[in-house]
Amino acid sequence: MEERYLSLEEARLQQEVRAEERREQQEERRAKQEREHELRLLSIFAGALTAVGGGTNQDGAVPCTDASGSPSAPAEEEPEPVPAPEQAPSPQPAQHPSPGLSTVTPAPGMLWADQALQLSVYLSGRGNNIRRHQGILQEGYTLYYANQHDESCNPGGIINMGTSENKLCFDLLKERLAQPDMLLMEPCLLQYPDWKGHRLYENFQSFENFSCGNVVVMNGCGSLFCAVAAVLCDPDDAILIPTPFYGVITEDVSLYSGVKLYHVPLDSKPLGKDRPFHLTAEKLDQALQRAKHQGVNVRALVLINPHNPLGEIYTSEEMNSFLKFAKEHVLHVIVDEIYMLSVFGEDISFHSVLSLDRLPDPQRTHVIWGLSKDFAMAGVRVGVVYSENTDLVQALDRLGNLHGVGGPTQHQVALMLRDHEWVNDVFLPENRRRLREAHGFVSSQLTKLGIPYLHRGAGFFIWADFSKYLKEHSFTEELRLWRCFLTHRVLLSCGQAFSCSSPGWFRIVFSDQQRRLQLGLFTLCSMTHFLKCFRCCSL
Repeated sequence: MEERYLSLEEARLQQEVRAEERREQQEERRAKQEREHELRLLSIFAGALTAVGGGTNQDGAVPCTDASGSPSAPAEEEPEPVPAPEQAPSPQPAQHPSPGLSTVTPAPGMLWADQALQLSVYLSGRGNNIRRHQGILQEGYTLYYANQHDESCNPGGIINMGTSENKLCFDLLKERLAQPDMLLMEPCLLQYPDWKGHRLYENFQSFENFSCGNVVVMNGCGSLFCAVAAVLCDPDDAILIPTPFYGVITEDVSLYSGVKLYHVPLDSKPLGKDRPFHLTAEKLDQALQRAKHQGVNVRALVLINPHNPLGEIYTSEEMNSFLKFAKEHVLHVIVDEIYMLSVFGEDISFHSVLSLDRLPDPQRTHVIWGLSKDFAMAGVRVGVVYSENTDLVQALDRLGNLHGVGGPTQHQVALMLRDHEWVNDVFLPENRRRLREAHGFVSSQLTKLGIPYLHRGAGFFIWADFSKYLKEHSFTEELRLWRCFLTHRVLLSCGQAFSCSSPGWFRIVFSDQQRRLQLGLFTLCSMTHFLKCFRCCSL
């Protein structure tokens, strides 16, 4: 009976995959027709301009056209370049990402919902770039948000195993946030808040070695990355970042400030005894020298610890080596420690960079943390940056009115963090236990499926290798597999959304209720079984 069910399921999946391939081909043909239509319109527009101008160039020559009707340059003289309005780059064919400067472009091969958007005459070039941009993580979440799985209302909706949210502790938070002390409402809380977050300062000292004068509070770590990039870098400056990394940082530093990320690619299959995706000071130095050779002005380095998406935790010795490298080359270091309290491995310990005996360059070391991960409160936008550089703190203070945290939110968060008994004896131990249990469940299922993964003990996710299910070793095939999962109502995050240097890696988020994890894993099991059989038959 079970074999018959599997064969029927394989047949159904095969039909759906073929239907999806036909739809992709139709979309490609439609996109090609639209591009040809735009070229024809451009030709007509150019001809109209020529007619209005008397039908000649400045030298009296009539512009010629090629076979498609598009204007072409005169045979002997090169025309002077005409400045074109800044526009969002068009998607390029999928290829292996090379180390170097990143730009805010749609991922190759993806059929974006906003791809048909034309340049708006109402917006600046920057405004058009922002309007047209959408990354893979945002695209996946948009599709999920429009069709969320719900056991009662929408059982056929998308199960989200791609967005890094902690959905394990709502009961604990609901009980604490519903207490009478949280319901206080005074006139001062409804007036303009203290943009600098003084109401929260003293409470952050429990989790980091913070002193009040060195802290800036904003509405989330995305705002902090945006603001820190703006005050440390000028437009077109670059920040070093090892890959893979949490992809939204690209938009955080680029969309407003025009700052680029310069990638330090880490190898998924290292030589010798080296571990996968292992970062060293030597690799940072090699990337920096490449950037200098390319004329890129690197101003800073981003380190994520614990790491997203790898789950890696850097030792104190490793962090020291990275900080000494940065000091040697006069680079700021932005350390993202947003998962520092979400370390659940029983034999694993995390040490904040602020716990080091001595920072190599305190004036250029800046630490970011927030509530969205460690306290399972992604919807409560509170993030904090600590720096001993008073110039940086003062500059960030000036941006507080753009990224401030509201008075009622400051009040509730301050009360929650001040309740040390609840935080240390109730929430954090139970949160770690639930994370450890959920991680064990998902990792055991991946082991049964024969899917390799990095076994780490921090964060909400597992970094898994699905490359054996790709028809060819390319990022185009990785996107096809990502879309295949999404078509069958499971959202994962593919490696190129994190600028991974090797195709086939996916981030699987496990911090959810087990009943949803079971449904998502059942679909993954069915899909991988079918893809394995389909690949064997096609060989």
